[in-house]
Amino acid sequence: MHSVKIKQQISALGIALVTAISPADASEKIARFSWFEYNGNDEVFNLPLKENEYRNPILAGFHPDPSIVRVDKDYYLVNSTFGFFPGIPVFHSRDLVNWTQIGNALHRPGQVNFNGLPLTNAGVYAPAIEYRDGTFYVINTCIGCGGNFVVTAKNPAGPWSDPIWLPELDGIDPSIFFDDNGKTYIVHHAEPDKKRYPAHTAIRVMEVDPETFQAKSDDVLLVDGGAVPQWNTDYLEGPHLYNVDGTYYLSAPGGGTGYFHQQLLFRADNVFGPYTANPNNPVLTQFGLPDDRPNPVTATGHADLFEDSNGDWWAVFLGTRVYDLATAPQDPGNFHTGRETFMLPVQWKDGWPIILEAGRALPYAVNRPRLPEDQPAPRHTTGNFSEREVFVSDKLAPHWLFIRTPDSPWWATGDEGLSLQARPVAIGDRDGQPSFVGRRLAHMRAEMTTALKFTPQATDDEAGLLALQSDDFFYALGLGRNSAGKAVLRVRRKAGNGGEIQGQVIAETPIPLLQGQPVYLRMKIDKSELDFSYSLDAEHYTPLVENNDARVLTTAAAGGFVGAVVGMYAESGEKIRIQERQQM
Repeated sequence: MHSVKIKQQISALGIALVTAISPADASEKIARFSWFEYNGNDEVFNLPLKENEYRNPILAGFHPDPSIVRVDKDYYLVNSTFGFFPGIPVFHSRDLVNWTQIGNALHRPGQVNFNGLPLTNAGVYAPAIEYRDGTFYVINTCIGCGGNFVVTAKNPAGPWSDPIWLPELDGIDPSIFFDDNGKTYIVHHAEPDKKRYPAHTAIRVMEVDPETFQAKSDDVLLVDGGAVPQWNTDYLEGPHLYNVDGTYYLSAPGGGTGYFHQQLLFRADNVFGPYTANPNNPVLTQFGLPDDRPNPVTATGHADLFEDSNGDWWAVFLGTRVYDLATAPQDPGNFHTGRETFMLPVQWKDGWPIILEAGRALPYAVNRPRLPEDQPAPRHTTGNFSEREVFVSDKLAPHWLFIRTPDSPWWATGDEGLSLQARPVAIGDRDGQPSFVGRRLAHMRAEMTTALKFTPQATDDEAGLLALQSDDFFYALGLGRNSAGKAVLRVRRKAGNGGEIQGQVIAETPIPLLQGQPVYLRMKIDKSELDFSYSLDAEHYTPLVENNDARVLTTAAAGGFVGAVVGMYAESGEKIRIQERQQM
């Protein structure tokens, strides 16, 4: 058999490294995926748009904590990625409707290290992007991997610098504020002077050096969350500062990131305050609306406000589309798609910005900005769509994700599609970095299909389709071998951190392996149900498991701050068998 070179993908991330896999010891350890097809079809996206409207969310699927900056007539937006890599996607648009991912701010393994971190509540939190004098800045917090830092770039597509670490900056969710007078500040979540209850937090600001970002002033308290109890200021965080015609506006979400999430506004005549609260707070929330409303969006907040090139104001923010809010009130966790990016126009009234009127459900269709229409993006970011990726490019597109940071080259693209080396790192093993390449699940109803060529050598060698919410909550449809050495297709489910790392086999069936012929695998999610099927001819699919509990893939089950990711994986049982022998 021909050798496979697992090569250029690491170099695409900034490491020039080529590794040849010899046919003698590893050819059967390579899983080849000819293509990956994704079809999404949500009812709410079937609603027709008028010619002058755009669709919410603007970035469907796991795209939380948006931050945006305008540079002349170009707009750049970033999101959180937590323990997935590459980190912090960078999107570009000229009309605020058609968005193209042009890169990632964390694109080299040497920038950050996610080893051993959970996917869902560690890694990179709430980035904020700014621009000044030809340089782009992204400031962020890496939980469990170094704390607060800044990366810079001349081109937002990259390359981005190594982190400038800020060990003296406390708290999370920092944002850079470049004032009109040339001074630079960092505003951030922090602890109050005296913490009175677990959710009691505060917002502080300090002047910093514009190059090193080291403090040039005290860290001044702007808002104490416990001092404004008329609104939900629990977990006050994610702040941004704006200078609008000489008045300083502080925007920060409160109420946590779930059902009670809301956006609050404060203003002052001086950057250090004192700040006065908007008497009409919150300026954005879905709390208080009927839980049985159609197609509910909830948990809205973490907004970033900006002015477009026409002088109109907008806000990007996160929200969650929930498929079953009425039967689980006050628990907006019944969703697989994570916290998505929405956008709404901002109206000014009595000197205060308003994102959404109180009591109004968030609209899915909104009048487009008064900007020249941009070219359609090369891939869909919202709405219903079908996409097949054949992986013939010499590198992976920037939207594909890994579980934590790769430390060796184990994937390749080319004429045979995507090749993954089956390595002794199991899906669900937090101590390692599995062979997995995935994309965000962007729909409540979606179908994922792939064509797989793989020859498992041992019982625990396996490759196939994976849908995961975290290391402890996932489904895998894999081709492997049983204890008798026969090829089988199996479905594994892991629904918690107890039991085996690999989860539980819930279905298994023998399958003939024809030399050189692929097996076609299909996974279909329909809100709370999940089906698995396979085919040998790409036309007639045989069900393997039907009507499985898809709630395993929800945030309600798994917790954390991400959404489900779906894709292709390969693993070898070598590590597991060694562990078993050591225990004998």
